[in-house]
Amino acid sequence: LTEGPEPENHTLLTGFVLSGLSNHPQLQLLLFFTFCLIYTITITGNLLILMATLHPRLHTPMYFFLRVLSLLDISTASTVVPKMLASFLAEDRSISYVGCATQLYWVIFSTATECYLLAAMAYDRYVAICSPLRYAAIMNSRVCLCLVLLAFCSGNVVSVMQTAWVFTLPFCGHRKMNSFFCDIPPLLVLSCTDTFPYEMQLIMATVLVLFTPCCLILVSYACIISSTMKISSAEGRQKAFSTCSSHLVVVTLYYASGTLIYLRPRSRNSQDTKKFLALIYTTVVPTLNPLIYSLRNKDVQDVLIRMMTDMVKK
Repeated sequence: LTEGPEPENHTLLTGFVLSGLSNHPQLQLLLFFTFCLIYTITITGNLLILMATLHPRLHTPMYFFLRVLSLLDISTASTVVPKMLASFLAEDRSISYVGCATQLYWVIFSTATECYLLAAMAYDRYVAICSPLRYAAIMNSRVCLCLVLLAFCSGNVVSVMQTAWVFTLPFCGHRKMNSFFCDIPPLLVLSCTDTFPYEMQLIMATVLVLFTPCCLILVSYACIISSTMKISSAEGRQKAFSTCSSHLVVVTLYYASGTLIYLRPRSRNSQDTKKFLALIYTTVVPTLNPLIYSLRNKDVQDVLIRMMTDMVKK
């Protein structure tokens, strides 16, 4: 008996083809300008946060975490949006095998690290509100640095493992990916082997990366809300609740979209829905973070106004 030819692994030679956000030609130019504006706002807002939090007046743990958050948001948006913008104007939407692996690594690294960082930020707010007298001792510079390094190391481990595992799968047949960037669920759809073991470990990773930090955030905010209920001033309670609700909106968008995408990674019928959900955590949330976490903050506004005034005078 002679063996038939093995499926040809085209991806090693030509990479993949991204479907993009939309296939309607009449929408391409409108989508280009829309997301170009969103990307500009994202980069500008996060760069302003980076500039402001470098000011000596804002050298506190909260602003240190915000600075790192801005870096991660810039990383996520810059990894995904420029390629998406190019796809709106170009007929060739191909991406090389190495380029796809690199993009996947950076997206997972930035988003996974941000998940852990948001938990660290919630803990910081918990200590500040629930133990204000011990805040400086608990959240010293060494602890803050360790929390950030732990988030970066955890994000890197998750990213390396997920990227390495998914690119050990054989990809054969058509190579068109129903996505606007290289992501795990559309890559699994292109695989011509049984991906059930990989899907199970992906679900476990989703629990570790999304559910665990989310539970810590919810517990922290439950304690914060409990403490604010004891504040005698109605204005103080309203301000605390406003801050918590704003933060929880971003956290809900971020974690919910990731959970819905990665808990059913190879569901073919929901690829368009997952494309929309991926748009939330890769594009929308990085734009909202500066507005919700920092630019509404009076201290940040004062520093930015002072910096711009100094620039004008010079």
